[in-house]
Amino acid sequence: MKCAWQDFLDVLPPDYRLDVDSQGKGGLWELRMRCGQPAELVGTWGSRWLQHTVQKQDIRYVVNAASRYSPWAAHTISQGYLTTAGGHRIGLCGKGVLQDGGLVTIKEPTSLCLRVARDHPGIAKGLPEHGSILIIGKPGAGKTTLLRDLIRQRSDTGIASVAVVDERGELFPEGIFRAGKRTDILSGCTKASGIDMVLRTMGPGVIAVDEITADSDCDALLHSGWCGVSLLATAHASGREELDQRPVYKKMISYRLFDWLVILQQDKSWKLERM
Repeated sequence: MKCAWQDFLDVLPPDYRLDVDSQGKGGLWELRMRCGQPAELVGTWGSRWLQHTVQKQDIRYVVNAASRYSPWAAHTISQGYLTTAGGHRIGLCGKGVLQDGGLVTIKEPTSLCLRVARDHPGIAKGLPEHGSILIIGKPGAGKTTLLRDLIRQRSDTGIASVAVVDERGELFPEGIFRAGKRTDILSGCTKASGIDMVLRTMGPGVIAVDEITADSDCDALLHSGWCGVSLLATAHASGREELDQRPVYKKMISYRLFDWLVILQQDKSWKLERM
């Protein structure tokens, strides 16, 4: 297992770091910060409460440290998250600002969910080495972690290159997690535009993306799949029945875009099914 733990600690207010380091280094999954409430550690042990009562200035510190005022960070905040150095992800809640019916930003965040990015080489062992695979599971089930190792497996053992559209920089943060011998990574752009770009410019045998959430994502994957490229992707669904019921995935399922379905359980185990 590998984790950019210091990068995670560096975005926290200084007076939080010692307690989070001593209590969470080995198995922390999430740190939850809610204004006026004790900070919560969620990990392999369950839930623990820190003595720190979260203040508005603590929330602001984390957001500023994570975003570093970059334009791309401002864009992702409008989607409710930030990605820090090391691939760690921060979800935000607070007062939204709307413009033309869409969320522009989250003003004055009041709650944060900081997820620790960890790499577990070898967990994709046993998954098919050919064909297209869709990984599904509830939030926090480990979809990104499994996808990361599956990409590395295909890249190291196959003969085709793997193009990764890493929209948030979570799959392979630079210099942290090994990507594989034949992996090309495009980050900092939307999945829909990135899929089209790598298809036209990199000649991949495999395209991989994390979290299909929009019709535009599905349309781009359908286009690339029809061009003879294998696909690796993740989606939010607790099981096959829920996946089939979600409108955004109907076209993708009806065209049998994927050969295999991997269903992740909350205990991080997985089940393989034919699509």
